[in-house]
Amino acid sequence: MEGTRTATVLVLVGTGSKYETKEINGISHFLEHMMFKGTTKRPGKMDIARELDAIGAEYNAFTGKEYTGYYAKASIDKLDTIMDVVFDIFLNSKLTEEDIDTERGVIVEELNMYRDMPQRYVGDLFEKLLYDDQPAGWDIGGEKETVMSLKRGQFVNYFNTHYVAKNTIIAVAGNIEPEVIKKKAGEYFSAIRDGNLVTKLPVTEKQSGPALLVHYKKTDQTHFHLGFRSCNMFDDRKYALGVLGTVLGGGMSSRLFEEVRDKRGLAYYVGAGNDTATDAGYFMVKAGVNNEKVFEAIKVVLDEIRKIKDSGIMAEELQRAKDNISGSMALGLEHSDAVANAYAGPILFENKVLTPEEELGKIKKVTLQEVHQVAKDIFDNNKLNLAVIGPFQDEEPFRAILKV
Repeated sequence: MEGTRTATVLVLVGTGSKYETKEINGISHFLEHMMFKGTTKRPGKMDIARELDAIGAEYNAFTGKEYTGYYAKASIDKLDTIMDVVFDIFLNSKLTEEDIDTERGVIVEELNMYRDMPQRYVGDLFEKLLYDDQPAGWDIGGEKETVMSLKRGQFVNYFNTHYVAKNTIIAVAGNIEPEVIKKKAGEYFSAIRDGNLVTKLPVTEKQSGPALLVHYKKTDQTHFHLGFRSCNMFDDRKYALGVLGTVLGGGMSSRLFEEVRDKRGLAYYVGAGNDTATDAGYFMVKAGVNNEKVFEAIKVVLDEIRKIKDSGIMAEELQRAKDNISGSMALGLEHSDAVANAYAGPILFENKVLTPEEELGKIKKVTLQEVHQVAKDIFDNNKLNLAVIGPFQDEEPFRAILKV
């Protein structure tokens, strides 16, 4: 990336909460925290943070249901430093008993924080509704009781069996010399843990009618996710669903923004999009609405969904959506961290390089007929789910309107 003065170093590993059992639910996320608590080379709790802060780096980690990542982004002249730190974290974390015990409280407070944020927590409830008591439906952070009971031996075992060579992608993006980076990375990772890939339980999907979860919380605004089971990441229908999400709720000119916010003033935020994993996926509309107007808002959303199911979208909407996606992708790919992520994901999950340009090419080929067909396929009562957080205890009024 000749046009940037930064570089990003990302190590992505193919494990997350879907690879856990009930007994260790939350360990993927907990381990992510522990990786910043000291290595054999940087033994102090603050050594890693001080070294990265001293060069003005952006750094963090993230845990999903199928992946965990560690990254640092800094000025290009600090590339050697961030490589050394990120690789050291991944290869040589100490995972001491003392640090684990201290971090338990931090994790519990993080869980408390997110559960006090309805706009975020409703997403966890939506996936719980979809997948119930299987890893795909569990909280990535785990439950407080599990977090408090995890033992050091479980961390070490998980670390040694999941953080292995066959499961690891190193992505470095920026104004760099690729061959030099490959050589250095090879030297760092020459002694990486080896082992076979750990498999996860496949997602089981069962549904025979609209499903509903209403979570009572005294709030000034009701938050909901309304969605449909769709397809996994290996299904090319995801490109048509991406276009559909943009038309329906992908910006201030989208159908839902116009109908829900501009015409009726029912919500501050409203959006739509498709989410895919290796073995499942869903298309979802989300909004935060006036408590008294929640039923009206849900009806408006369902009406717009029916319109697309019945009649599809217009040619000008298709073109606008493609241009929107293209423009958004171009903006994102100005940043070295976005580029590192864009290349690492397809290699991890599909074992191939799928460039952003190739991805965009597939989106540009989407037709009106494909969008209409996928809308007819997934906008189905037997795939419909609604999760709500707000001051409601009676489910029946929601159930009465839940139909496409």
